[in-house]
Amino acid sequence: MVVGQVGCGHWGAHVLRDLRMLGCDVHVVARSEASRARAREGGAKTVVPDVGSLAGLDAVVVVTPIATHADVLDEALLHDVPVFVEKPLCDDPADADRLAAVAPGRLFVMDKWRYHPAVLKLAELAESGSLGRPLGLRTIRVQPDNRHEEDATWVLAPHDLAIALEVLGEVPRPTTAAGVWDGERLVTLHAMLEADRGWHVTEISERAPRIERRVELHCDEGVAVLEGGWEEHVVVYTSAGGSERLETPGELPLLAELRAFLGFVAGGDPPKSTVAEGAAAVHAIVEMRSLAR
Repeated sequence: MVVGQVGCGHWGAHVLRDLRMLGCDVHVVARSEASRARAREGGAKTVVPDVGSLAGLDAVVVVTPIATHADVLDEALLHDVPVFVEKPLCDDPADADRLAAVAPGRLFVMDKWRYHPAVLKLAELAESGSLGRPLGLRTIRVQPDNRHEEDATWVLAPHDLAIALEVLGEVPRPTTAAGVWDGERLVTLHAMLEADRGWHVTEISERAPRIERRVELHCDEGVAVLEGGWEEHVVVYTSAGGSERLETPGELPLLAELRAFLGFVAGGDPPKSTVAEGAAAVHAIVEMRSLAR
């Protein structure tokens, strides 16, 4: 399979590695010398300066800075092949709606947390009712810094919105929010959102004293907890006072989502998440930012 990869930064190097592991010939668009070096070292078939230089593709994967997504996707979609873009879809609701309108069924968002085995276990618990009726979700994603140009809401919030989408079945709608601003940069956010199947309380920060990742599914008869982003188990605490550790071994999420996308390109089922779901996440982030003012 021939894949065009646009961007080869630090995360893009991991994407290239996994595409190569899955047997793809990858042609990389890279502009900086550092990105070109990463692409060559990662086994790119060719390294080209722009999207227009790509040809003969089966698919395109976009791994560029968030602010460039809309423009890069406009170019990538001209190749008339399936496109997979890193989260979030873009940083503007109007662009998100336009992309959702022009590329349904062909453009998908790389929400890797929807492939995390422990998140899939939480979704299974919510669906099965084994802990009673699901009431809501609590997520914490905080850290002491942020190397990206975009602030915490654009870098961190898409992860937890994707988890809510997988567990609650939809991107939840923001209702209230409070935050800490540094000029136009929202560095800490506390928000309440709602979905048809329950609430979502989220805490996001790039100014926390330490790194913390936590997901809690609250149900009538207990709570199921994923503690840490790399854990391969969920701990269930029942209202009766008992607890149980549920093991969740499986494939690493990035490799799993790329495998799903390539399966779709080869004629299989579409991957998670649709461009419409990606647009809903963009709207949710913009609304949380507005409420936090």
